[in-house]
Amino acid sequence: MSHTTLKSGYTELVDRLNRFPQGAPPSDTLYKILQILFSEREAQLVALLPIKPFTAEKASRVWKMDLTETRKVLDELSSRAILVDVEHEGKTTYTLPPPMAGFFEFSMMRLRGDVDQKVLGELFYQYLNVEEEFIRELFVRGETQLGRVFVHEPALSQENILHVLDYERASEIIHTASVRGIGVCYCRHKMMHMERNCDAPMDICMTFNGTAQSLTRHGYARAVDVREGLDLLQQAYERNLVQFGENVRERVNFICNCCGCCCEAMIAARKFGMLNPVHTSNFMPVIDETKCNGCGKCVNACPVEAMTLVSSNDPHHPKMKKARVAEDVCLGCGLCVRTCSHDGLSLRSRPQRVITPLNSVHRTVMMAIERGDLQNLVFDNRVLWNHRALAAVLGVILRLPPIKQAMASRQFKSRYIEYLLTHIRV
Repeated sequence: MSHTTLKSGYTELVDRLNRFPQGAPPSDTLYKILQILFSEREAQLVALLPIKPFTAEKASRVWKMDLTETRKVLDELSSRAILVDVEHEGKTTYTLPPPMAGFFEFSMMRLRGDVDQKVLGELFYQYLNVEEEFIRELFVRGETQLGRVFVHEPALSQENILHVLDYERASEIIHTASVRGIGVCYCRHKMMHMERNCDAPMDICMTFNGTAQSLTRHGYARAVDVREGLDLLQQAYERNLVQFGENVRERVNFICNCCGCCCEAMIAARKFGMLNPVHTSNFMPVIDETKCNGCGKCVNACPVEAMTLVSSNDPHHPKMKKARVAEDVCLGCGLCVRTCSHDGLSLRSRPQRVITPLNSVHRTVMMAIERGDLQNLVFDNRVLWNHRALAAVLGVILRLPPIKQAMASRQFKSRYIEYLLTHIRV
């Protein structure tokens, strides 16, 4: 039955998912995916959950369900990586992650027999790679995006090292995370079922902190120490994989080690590069034309086709080529620098530093404002908000540039917020 006429818990769940700043456009394919991952009763219940983290007690009140039964349902959903459950000081907090980066990926991060992963992979390919509306919603709307690229650390010179900040290093994320988890790469696993995957390592995608705590507890990732995490990062470097991670400075929850052929972020960057679907690093490759011999290694290494070969316009060598970088689509990952065997490439700092949101609250509020969804974030299940959560959102808004504050004010349509924006400066 078409999703336009289907009236069920799945319809309610789709409506709920579209209250995230990154939406999940309805389609028959999406409904088929949700029917594999959720029972209809589960879909109805999940549709009632708030956007912000919540406790079992809050879910019990929303569902009007006995607390013991509520915990049973929450723990079942967490065991299938639909919810992320984080334990802190003996108290469990639950979060419904968005489809990406979230339960879409988690469903393919381990080999499992309770769902048909071949069918699921084919449906994901249809929804993400063929229909494309979801990818456009995820990567193209607004200025603030879900993910960012980490600079390829082996490509950094001694001078570069003075300018790279700790949060720009994947190695530093591994060092400082409270928990580290390694799972199967969702993108290459999906492509494997389509017989389109490359030979890059599968067991190499990284989760950290609260997300890793939940996924390792339920067997969707395996816990590793700092040394093994760094060893896997080195493998990613050697295979010319791009580190694409959560677009925050504090408590990064994931870093994917991406190939150009399978991974959604790299595919989106090629398709929509002029719209900046992925936040770049703070570096840009520079070509030394006196050393470039036009070998093309950098072109082959670039995951987003930002490197090309053009004529060197040398009358003595008419077939001679040289490399050229398209700066408007370059991610600044630095893979090209490492692959150049003639020292013809180096990294320089971008003239204007890329701004990375402080944390997930900051990023989510920015995404909601830019996409016109702030009212969903603030008023969705508002009876569940506590003063701390609301203060976190307001704190982000009050520190935004005036134009962003104006956008927030128009969406919020609250005299109280307008008063704050007019009279308070922080």
